[in-house]
Amino acid sequence: KQWYQRRVAITAVYFGKQQWEKNHYGKPSRMPQNVAVLGAGLMGAGVATVSLDKFPKVILKDISDTNLSKGEDMVGDVLRKKVKRKKMSQFDCDKLMSSLITETDYSKFKDVDIVIEAVFEDIDLKHRIIQEVEAATPDHCIFASNTSALPIGDLAKVSKRPENFIGMHYFSPVPAMPLLEIITTDQTSRETTAAAVEVGLMQKKTVIVVKDGPGFYTTRVIGALMGEAFACIQEGTSPADLDKHFVKFGWPVGGATLVDEVGIDVAYKVTKYFLKVFGERISAGDPRIIQEMVEAGCLGRKNGKGIFLYGKSNKGGKRQVNPVAEAIMKKYAVPGQVAPTSEDVQWRTYMRSVNEAALCLQEEIIANPVDGNIGLIFGIGHCPQRGGPFQFLDTYGAQKFVDKMRDYEEKIGFRFEPAQIVMDYANSGKKFMS
Repeated sequence: KQWYQRRVAITAVYFGKQQWEKNHYGKPSRMPQNVAVLGAGLMGAGVATVSLDKFPKVILKDISDTNLSKGEDMVGDVLRKKVKRKKMSQFDCDKLMSSLITETDYSKFKDVDIVIEAVFEDIDLKHRIIQEVEAATPDHCIFASNTSALPIGDLAKVSKRPENFIGMHYFSPVPAMPLLEIITTDQTSRETTAAAVEVGLMQKKTVIVVKDGPGFYTTRVIGALMGEAFACIQEGTSPADLDKHFVKFGWPVGGATLVDEVGIDVAYKVTKYFLKVFGERISAGDPRIIQEMVEAGCLGRKNGKGIFLYGKSNKGGKRQVNPVAEAIMKKYAVPGQVAPTSEDVQWRTYMRSVNEAALCLQEEIIANPVDGNIGLIFGIGHCPQRGGPFQFLDTYGAQKFVDKMRDYEEKIGFRFEPAQIVMDYANSGKKFMS
């Protein structure tokens, strides 16, 4: 029976992915040709990398030549790996690298069709950049923000062309992660959406389109997932055990590793924001843990120091827990708490993520369950063999899910209150994937 359920789940993922390999919004009347990327950090360099061989002109802009040099190095690293694996010739690698235009100003933005912004998650900084870009680009130019959590509508408030404003949320590392989450506001035109989807498809991404809101879809689910993971750590689960429990359950990476991959500084900014808009429902662990980690310079894989240490110091390829991060986690440990079992860690984290996905469907952030499954599987590796949150709800049973959530709600608290839409489906016997 389990084998059959997994086959059904994987088949559903396959056909769901096929749905978004074509542009449901139609071909845009003006196909984007010239692309500019703002910010030469990990995300910006990644976006430039997947755009280089797809568009006639790609500009990478940052505020300094030093930052641009680092960005070029990151682009080059990805291309050189392709040469090493014989997926690209050295000639093509050199040709692409020479075609990348790097700039510290907007002088070459006069014919740009789409600008993809990938700067720090600071709304004031983004507002200033939006105004600068619109002054330097033609009226038809699309402005796409790669923000991971800030509402696109809030960013678009300073835009003179809100119909051309959209969110394009890439996942790190961009060249490796298949998903692109496109976010539309009530003012975003269908033409802009069609063009953004087309850009994503040209970059070989699996694209989903979601509505605007805090954290959109994927970041909101990650917020619930990470919050519960940190709660388990506070209750005595070690980072190494957390990783083991996640992988055993079907996640491609462990919970602590996922935090390091996302970036602890990014997680902290998102957590602070989510606490303002969602309150304690979406969070679970004490936010001071990640705050103090950031203050101590523990940013994640990006700087070699997160929950784990990264680099040559790891003997035999086994990662060591960062002693600085470990001391901070122990500082906020719940006294006298018995560490949750492997099964509890697995189900608590997974069910929180599934419930948050259901809330997003209930609030029409996502259009349908298929988009919900594809978004989480290809965006955060959401236990692919289970078919995504909504396939899981059908296979596991909505009523069984509600009962288990109620059990955790009684033992732990209100953050385990099941979504109304799941309770409705449980009462009616309806299936999400029917």
